[in-house]
Amino acid sequence: MSMGREIRLIEEDDGGWSAIDEETGVASCGETREEALEMLDEAVELTIEAREDDTDATVPDAPWFEG
Repeated sequence: MSMGREIRLIEEDDGGWSAIDEETGVASCGETREEALEMLDEAVELTIEAREDDTDATVPDAPWFEG
């Protein structure tokens, strides 16, 4: 993964936040921007590990994901 990351943050109608890593297609959410970003970092790390281990990573299932 490159040093620079493109991340999209979306404020949801309920006040929560969604974060999407554009390079990996991984998405996460949280009650705050910070929580969404922390959860995204963890999800991206786990996804990269799974891909390196040739383990199937789950496909994002989010209405904004156009894959």
